[in-house]
Amino acid sequence: MEVLEVKSNAEIIKHKIKITGSEIVMRCLLEEDVQTIFGYPGGAIMPIYDALFHFEDKLTHILTRHEQGAIHAAEGMARVTRRPGVVFATSGPGATNLITGLADALMDSTPLVCITGQVFAHLLGSDAFQEVDVIACSNAVTKWNFQVTNASEISYAISKAFYVANSGRPGPVLIDITKNAQVEEAYFEYQKNLSSDPIILNL
Repeated sequence: MEVLEVKSNAEIIKHKIKITGSEIVMRCLLEEDVQTIFGYPGGAIMPIYDALFHFEDKLTHILTRHEQGAIHAAEGMARVTRRPGVVFATSGPGATNLITGLADALMDSTPLVCITGQVFAHLLGSDAFQEVDVIACSNAVTKWNFQVTNASEISYAISKAFYVANSGRPGPVLIDITKNAQVEEAYFEYQKNLSSDPIILNL
């Protein structure tokens, strides 16, 4: 796969260049100073993994052998660095394998941002391949969760996710992104929630 020249976030915004939702995810993570991501790929999140390839010089992905291993590893990093751990997982069983880690993070006040792939928005509720209502499944074990069905919602969702994970009593959040939102294009803009105070990172 050919590595494309990656423009800076400032260039993308200045020239009003439309990019895919998957690339927006990468650029949002860079805005939040993320360096390491733990995860395990699958069909519903493959566009995000494809985008990650072009940011391999800026973002390190640690491939685990199971999603539960990924989220516990992210917890460990969050506790050591006092910054949110980031996890990628696919839809269905991939997403539900995060539940134990989410519960553990919620009880132990560990900030996590989990991003899961989901089937195309028009297939939601139709028992499509590996479709599980991860929002309902994770309600009891997250501080906040949100399902993105449009690429233009990604920046807002990720900004809020990092703020919620860090604010007050830290804890886990989950963003579920449908496959159409990952592949369609939108303008990139990012407003980091500046009301987030570094003091709240103390665990």
